[in-house]
Amino acid sequence: MAKKNTVLVRLASSAGTGFFLVKKKNPKKLAKKLNFKKYDPVARRHVLFEEKKL
Repeated sequence: MAKKNTVLVRLASSAGTGFFLVKKKNPKKLAKKLNFKKYDPVARRHVLFEEKKL
């Protein structure tokens, strides 16, 4: 069996609401941290989501 090459990472909202998303990341190809601008339903607007440890 081959080793799994994806890792789950937590994307925490920068608005400080405590809302987070979970995404898969290939650590061999993406060495930098993930940043996405997504919708935060608690803040009710689009904010930046930054990668944190799961």
